[in-house]
Amino acid sequence: MAKAFLGSPVLRVGLDEALRGDTDPATLSGHADHPPRMGFFTDTSVCIGCKACEVACKEWNAIPEDGLTLTGMSYDNSVGLGADTWRHVAFIEQRKPLAGQVAGVHHEPTGQLVGSGTPPEQATVTPTTPAGDGGEPGDLRWLMSSDVCKHCTHAACLDVCPTGSLVRTEFGTVIVQEDVCNGCGYCIPACPYGVIDQREGDGRAWKCTLCYDRLSVGAEPACAKACPTDSIQFGVLDELRERADRRVRQLHEEGLPDARLYGHDPDDGVGGDGAFFLLLDAPEVYGLPPDPVVSTRDLPDMWKHVGLAALSLAGMVVGALFGRRS
Repeated sequence: MAKAFLGSPVLRVGLDEALRGDTDPATLSGHADHPPRMGFFTDTSVCIGCKACEVACKEWNAIPEDGLTLTGMSYDNSVGLGADTWRHVAFIEQRKPLAGQVAGVHHEPTGQLVGSGTPPEQATVTPTTPAGDGGEPGDLRWLMSSDVCKHCTHAACLDVCPTGSLVRTEFGTVIVQEDVCNGCGYCIPACPYGVIDQREGDGRAWKCTLCYDRLSVGAEPACAKACPTDSIQFGVLDELRERADRRVRQLHEEGLPDARLYGHDPDDGVGGDGAFFLLLDAPEVYGLPPDPVVSTRDLPDMWKHVGLAALSLAGMVVGALFGRRS
C-alpha cells in the first residue's frame, strides 16, 4: 500500500483534521465508500474481572498464552498489553468507598511508568485507623478494567510504519498486516499508550485488530461477544459516545462524582480514540496517560523546516560556486 509523504500539503490538512476530529479517519485513509466508524466503549463500573474477554481474544486470534503465574501484586497473570496480550484486565485495590476517598488514608505511588506498557499504577494504602476500630464498612473497593488498543483517530504507529504494514481499515480501526511487517519496531515508541509490541522470537509487531475478520462478515469482536456484563460494548462510535454520556450522568446522580470518560474527546491529543472508557478514578490509577499526545503531530512541520534548510544549503553551495568562477 502506497504511503503519502508526511510533509505533503494534502496530508498536512488531513492530519490537522484528524487531530480536531473533523473528518472520519477512514475517509482520510482513502476509503471513499465506507461503513460508520466502529469502536469500543468499556464501562469499567460494571466490569467483574472475569477475564472472559482475555480468553476470548486469545482463543479467536490464536495468541500465545501468558502462563498461570500471578504477578504478585494482584490477581493478574497477563501483566499488561503487549504482543501476546491484546486485552488485559487490571485489578486495582483501593481503600476508598464508591462515593469518595476515606478520610485518614494516604496513597504512596510506586513510581511505575504510566502509559508505557507497564501494569496499572499500584499504591501502598496506609490506613491511620486500624481495622475494626471505627472503620466504616465497605471502605475497600476493587477497580477492574479491561484495557485494549485505542485505535486512535490520529495513530502515530501508522504514521511511522515504513512498510505500510499498519493500515487504517474501512471501519476506522488500525490493524497490523503481519505478512508485511519487517520488525523494525518504529511503531512501539511512537504509541502514546504503550500498546503495540514485538513478539519475542518473532520480531514482528502485534496488537488488537478489533477483530477485523469478524467485522468484515458482520460479527462483533470476540471480547465484546464474551463479556457477560456488557462492560465491553461494541458499535457505531458516535452512538457509543452518546450512550457513554448518558451513563456518566447516571453515575453522577447515583453518587459517583469521580466517574469520567477517557478517550472520547475528539479534541484531545490523539483526535479521540476508537476505543474509549468510563473510569471511576483518575486515568493514572488504571495505568493510562492523563494527557496522551500523538508523537508524530509535529512531523509535517519538521519536514518542512528540513526542506527549507536543504534549499538554503543548496543556495549557499551554488552561490559559492558562482563566486569562485567570478
